[in-house]
Amino acid sequence: MFFCLLLLAFVAASSVCAASTNSSGLIFGYYYIVTAEDGGAVQYTNNDDGEYTLEWTNNSGSFVAGAGYDPGSAQTIRFGSFEVAGSSYLSIYGWTTNPLVEYHILEQNYGGNDPPVGLTWKGNLTSDSSVYDIYETEIVHKQSILGVTNFKQYWSIRQDLRSDGLVTTGNHFSAWAAVGMPLGTFNYQIVAAEGFASSVNGSLTNAVESPPAGPVRQFSCLVQAHI
Repeated sequence: MFFCLLLLAFVAASSVCAASTNSSGLIFGYYYIVTAEDGGAVQYTNNDDGEYTLEWTNNSGSFVAGAGYDPGSAQTIRFGSFEVAGSSYLSIYGWTTNPLVEYHILEQNYGGNDPPVGLTWKGNLTSDSSVYDIYETEIVHKQSILGVTNFKQYWSIRQDLRSDGLVTTGNHFSAWAAVGMPLGTFNYQIVAAEGFASSVNGSLTNAVESPPAGPVRQFSCLVQAHI
């Protein structure tokens, strides 16, 4: 049996919202989304003291869970500590339309689960104290935000992996455009925990720091899962 808990800490309130395995919505201005394979039952709960829980069971496939913004933008995002046992990614994850693009800015990779095969290396960039390798691939006849179709997938993969810090997304978007990887109109953009069919126990919480110059959007969330 597969169990997952997503805890988001914002402001005090209390409500319960049952949802399907693939669910999304807005909580006090923050967008959340959870997608999971194999049809596990899901319930999203907004607890007292600003805690939000998301649970699902009977799911042996992979999942993506996170919170952020809809639409996204070329913004700076701060994320906090992320600790996990098993195969999972920590990334800035999102979509654009026209062109239809799924993108990942990969910050941490637990369990050595490699990104998809068939990636084409396009170059690199330096941002937020590390070099990132840039990759592109074409995804054929897979699920997207527009249904089953073909779309591009972009990756920036950090060489010096980390579990907290700031991500200057605009640096990546500019570097992608410079190597022929344009984005379109922003859809959602989240700090995502991506788990795979393995034992996963993790947390993602916002660090309390003085923000740097310029706009920084902050949120907190906890992701835990295990088989």
